[in-house]
Amino acid sequence: MEFEGLDEAWQVWSLESTKAVLAYRPDIFDSQEFPAECLPTIYVTKGRRGRRPGRDVPDPADSWYVTLYLEPEIDLDEREFDSAEAATTGAMALASEFSRGEISYRDLYQVPRPSYFEQLDELTGREP
Repeated sequence: MEFEGLDEAWQVWSLESTKAVLAYRPDIFDSQEFPAECLPTIYVTKGRRGRRPGRDVPDPADSWYVTLYLEPEIDLDEREFDSAEAATTGAMALASEFSRGEISYRDLYQVPRPSYFEQLDELTGREP
C-alpha cells in the first residue's frame, strides 16, 4: 500500500501487508490538548478488523475494509473494497473528506461532547 498524496493532516502511523493505520493530527491529539483516545484514525484492513478469534491471517478471498474511528467505540460505517489499491485510494479520499469537514462526526456519538466537537470543528473547518 502506498499513500502518496495523503492529505497533509494525516500521517501513516502503521503499515503492514494486510493493515495500515492513518492518524489525524497526532501533533495535537497528544493526550494534553485532546485526550489520546480521541485520536481520529483510519484503519485499512484485509478482512474485517474484528474477525473472529483464532483467525489471525485473513483469507485471500476477504475484501479490504476502510474504517474511520473517532474513538475506540465510535466509528463511521466501514467501506468495502475489492483490492488493496482501491482501499488505499478509498482511505485517502476518506481522510480528505474528514479534513475538509465533510464527515458528520456528531451523528456518530450517542452522548455528545460539545467542547470536543467545537475544537474538532475548528481543526477541520467544519461549520457546527
